[in-house]
Amino acid sequence: MKTLNIYVTRGFLGTFCMALGILTFGMMGARLVKVFELLSQGMPLGSVLLFIAYSLPIVLSYTIPWAVLVSVMLVFGRLSADTEITAMRACGISVLQIISPILMITFMLTIICFYIQTMVGQHYLGEARTNIKNTAISHPLSVFEPGRPMNFDNNIIYIEDRVGENRIKGVQIFTMNRAGTRALRDITAPEGEILVDKGTQKIKIILYDCNIIDKSADPPSRVFNKKVEFSIDYGKGFNRKNIGKRAKYMTLNELLSRIRIDKKIGRKTLKLEIELNQRIAMSLAPIAFLLLGLPLAIRTSRRETSINLFLSIIMGGGFYLAVIIFRSMDTIPAIYPQYLLWIPNFVYQIIGTVLIIRITRR
Repeated sequence: MKTLNIYVTRGFLGTFCMALGILTFGMMGARLVKVFELLSQGMPLGSVLLFIAYSLPIVLSYTIPWAVLVSVMLVFGRLSADTEITAMRACGISVLQIISPILMITFMLTIICFYIQTMVGQHYLGEARTNIKNTAISHPLSVFEPGRPMNFDNNIIYIEDRVGENRIKGVQIFTMNRAGTRALRDITAPEGEILVDKGTQKIKIILYDCNIIDKSADPPSRVFNKKVEFSIDYGKGFNRKNIGKRAKYMTLNELLSRIRIDKKIGRKTLKLEIELNQRIAMSLAPIAFLLLGLPLAIRTSRRETSINLFLSIIMGGGFYLAVIIFRSMDTIPAIYPQYLLWIPNFVYQIIGTVLIIRITRR
């Protein structure tokens, strides 16, 4: 019996590690694109690697359950197709005895997912955001990304290209009114340069051969200048602190405290409750995936990796899609979306339990 458990566990763990690595790399894809953009913009490699490290825990909380599903489908699908499970049962070994090590491993993985979802994942996600902001303060030129508008102190700046460290080409700057609803001045220049004073946290922009349209006048006036200089206080925008902490960056204790306080003062807590219920429900996903994936793998009895992977994608994608749909219903409090988030877990666990019972009785 011990030999069989070691055999099944070794196959599960090997497949799980491979699936976890591939899924994590895939889900980190969007962040890796962001990483390459930051590197190309001149951000230090250390800050970029720190951004990856801070983002990794929350990604793992999603890929660990999916890796459990993929591993169960592949390993037990192969065991069933090779009639190894039938042989084990013929020797008097029950299905529960066969899967007992996998149940314990999945339970431990569920605890890890719960810890990530409620304590460290969201916290380090906030740290990743803070790290990028602090790096931008230390390396302000890195935020001047060609082809994307940037807003500094009511100035919307667009550049077509950067040449070297300080030179810019194809510059257009809109100076907006205080409300940010109307452009007061439109400046275009074929080239210019950017100088940074890190001590005062100000950027000096020098533009050459400028066309300036004053849209605050009636009618708008147009002038041409060989050289225009102005300063932007970039530190003021980056150092502005938001009062309070967004729910997506709170730990479990912080969420519970905020819900308790908001209820006392009569504020709506639906979005906070949705965040709380989603995290707990998502942390239980490994158990749901195991209970449903195991009987399906045994019943389908397929050695083909592609078929089992396809089924894993369908089941995992359906689970996460349902969570996203129910979370988006935060504008309809009458249907209690914070509790609807539990439906995918309940459905997967109930169907999986029924199927396992049927298999054990055969």
